[in-house]
Amino acid sequence: MGDEMEKLLQGLIQFREKDFEVHRELFGKLSRMQNPHTLFIGCSDSRLVPNLITQTLPGELFVVRNIANIVPPYRQSEEHLATTSAIEYAVNVLKVENIIVCGHSNCGGCRSLYLPDEVLDAIPHTKKWLELANNVKNKVIAEMSGEENGKREWMTEQINVVEQLKNLLTYPFIRERCREKSLMLEGWYYLIETGEVYIYNRQNGVFELAN
Repeated sequence: MGDEMEKLLQGLIQFREKDFEVHRELFGKLSRMQNPHTLFIGCSDSRLVPNLITQTLPGELFVVRNIANIVPPYRQSEEHLATTSAIEYAVNVLKVENIIVCGHSNCGGCRSLYLPDEVLDAIPHTKKWLELANNVKNKVIAEMSGEENGKREWMTEQINVVEQLKNLLTYPFIRERCREKSLMLEGWYYLIETGEVYIYNRQNGVFELAN
């Protein structure tokens, strides 16, 4: 057994002996039902830990994670739609009150949008998935002048969050609940290097530091 797996197994034991005991009553209540208040749509990146950055307990967040925190536009299909079905379940069954789309700095998925086809061809399923963010890439390219890679990076990550908020509104049941003001949508941008979170302000189109 490798050192990494041994560390995971030790973590399981420590959780049962310490953290579980601290929250035993909570886990007892959660054993037969969940009532999360928020659907958190985030990147699969290992550096983004939703419950850690929000300081929430088990049962509060219903979490969907994928490469580059993408929300596919709504469509009816006979395919197996993992992200779409999770959103549907959170809104229509669990009745969450909030949806957060959280992007982050140094996002490998967003960076991969600009890779040449010969590189992406080695990861064909990822390449296909990232086609959903082609409009993000096109918007950034249209606004950029020159090869300012640092600026391109954060622009892509932030515009991507905004575009996914727009995609959420293609879901009829989300549009309806937003119209009723029973569901709130927010876009977040998490800076890994500082721990800061910026929240998208729809009024001025700017990400503002949460404080």
